[in-house]
Amino acid sequence: MSLENERVAWFNGKFMRESAVRVPFRDQSFLRGDGVFDMTRSFNGKAFRLSSHLARLYRSLAYVDIDPGIGESEMVRLSEEVLDRNRHLLGPDDDYWLAQRVSRGVKRVDGDNWDHYGPNIILECSPLPFAERAPLFRDGIEVIVPSIRRTSPSALSPRAKMHQYLNLILAEREVKAQNPEAWAVLLDENGNLSEGAGANIFLLSDGALLTPRERYVLPGVSRQAVIELAGGLGIPCAEKDIDLYDAFTADECFLTSTSLCICGVKTLNGRRFKAASVPGPVTQKLMRAFAEMVGCDFVGQYLKRL
Repeated sequence: MSLENERVAWFNGKFMRESAVRVPFRDQSFLRGDGVFDMTRSFNGKAFRLSSHLARLYRSLAYVDIDPGIGESEMVRLSEEVLDRNRHLLGPDDDYWLAQRVSRGVKRVDGDNWDHYGPNIILECSPLPFAERAPLFRDGIEVIVPSIRRTSPSALSPRAKMHQYLNLILAEREVKAQNPEAWAVLLDENGNLSEGAGANIFLLSDGALLTPRERYVLPGVSRQAVIELAGGLGIPCAEKDIDLYDAFTADECFLTSTSLCICGVKTLNGRRFKAASVPGPVTQKLMRAFAEMVGCDFVGQYLKRL
């Protein structure tokens, strides 16, 4: 790759080529997962609800007690500039994930000589995996509930988006060992559905949407957008405890995430939902409303990669 075609990142006060970013091995996020991050996506090259994502980032920072030394408005400005500097590398109908990553920084050890102490901050872009995930929009997602439970909020709140992902990673690995194409959605400590890695779940039952309570999940920005869209469409929506009985008797199911936006679920633990189509009719209505809201046919973005 020529240098002019390499993406640019912002690292500790400087814009530089991605390949020039170097985080010391004594960084606490590498050693202990002691860091937070957030990610938004672009539509037509423009970041979606970046301020909402960064408000969540700063709540995560407050929860883990890391001061990034940069105010929220400046983080918005720098993130927008990273996107601006990389936008020319987008192909037709391509879009980015735009990420902000903040670690607690380097652990001091006697005799060391690092050139930076305090939080390490990386702002970067990466292409959305349209080709890899295109079949999900043609066929629907297969969800499997693993034996591993989501970390209890009494131990570590899932409402903060942290680099502590092993709970979700091990759950995903268990599911992928059964079906490489399936997505994991974990149960919480009480046996209710919670979330997957970066994905919130919704059920449609008797004309109403149900989604797990915020205490047990990361409150996704796309999740909130769907709740707002449902209100505008006159679709009742409630945050409540939902278990496998609720799932197995539901009419429709879908996942929301930053990259997918909304994607229909075909099966949960191998069992289909009542709706004759995937996505179901209400899910389709929400997908159309989401596409109109962001000014982008996100389903078409995926399907054209098949």
